[in-house]
Amino acid sequence: MSSVTSPIATSQNSNNTRWIGRTVIYGLLLVFAVLYLMPLFVMLTTSFKTMDEIQNGNMLALPQSPTFDPWIKAWGETCVGLTCAGIKGYFWNSIKMVVPAVAISTIMGALNGYVLTKWRFPGHTLVFGLMLFACFIPFQSVLLPMATILGSLGRFGMTLQNATGWNFGFGNPTVNLVFVHVVYGLGFTTLFFRNFYEAFPTELVRAAQVDGASFFQIFRRIMLPNSLPIIVVTVIYQFTNIWNDFLFASAYAGTGDTMPMTVALNNVVNTSTGVVEYNVNMAAAMIAAVPTLIVYILAGRYFVRGLMAGAVKG
Repeated sequence: MSSVTSPIATSQNSNNTRWIGRTVIYGLLLVFAVLYLMPLFVMLTTSFKTMDEIQNGNMLALPQSPTFDPWIKAWGETCVGLTCAGIKGYFWNSIKMVVPAVAISTIMGALNGYVLTKWRFPGHTLVFGLMLFACFIPFQSVLLPMATILGSLGRFGMTLQNATGWNFGFGNPTVNLVFVHVVYGLGFTTLFFRNFYEAFPTELVRAAQVDGASFFQIFRRIMLPNSLPIIVVTVIYQFTNIWNDFLFASAYAGTGDTMPMTVALNNVVNTSTGVVEYNVNMAAAMIAAVPTLIVYILAGRYFVRGLMAGAVKG
């Protein structure tokens, strides 16, 4: 006599297996999320504590008497090296560096991707391969060659200064960092846009050419309006890399009032003026992290969507 499995029992077993699997997956995700967010939690809570509470309390405990004084001191009073004017000036230095660098590298990457997919020329594959190779060049290997180039640009700026009274930004540390990040990020932005435009219908470009549209008219009126997903991806990627960069910032603008935020934050932590104010250090670190957090909160949901937008052609 053979046993017959009931369809209802089979369905229940399948549901139980599915429920157990989901429980395990979500449980592991919750554990990893807690571990990942724990440093952020410690930084945030410590930035609202007094020094007495930090020294005598539990690192994971919530603030008993929350105070904004560490944030106020980090912004306008804490010592960065020998200057005790807070980090606000260095925060704006990073803003002045990041915004043009992200904008220029994004536009140039879009133009490169447009040319390499819709206006192909002999050797375009080789050009793209070389730009792709640039994505794998380590930061450290370009420090000395880039320093030589920036030195030459600085001397050229001095020549212009003597001749016209204005150096046009050549030799300025902030302009130097913009130039460095645009050059280094161009390979990545070109890769993003090239892959996205590869799936874009070429027929639209050909139809616009037949109607007499020029190179830039097609780019401005057809390509850019349909490029929002990959623009969001590129902006998030470039903004995060440039804002958080420390190596280039310390090498080319590591001293004086033109330091970006990352170098200033390092100097805040390493400044010895008696008692180490952990709450002020944590507040300064949180201020440095706020822009990237805002970018991810506002546009993070479009990041994966933009990466996948050009993955399937048709």
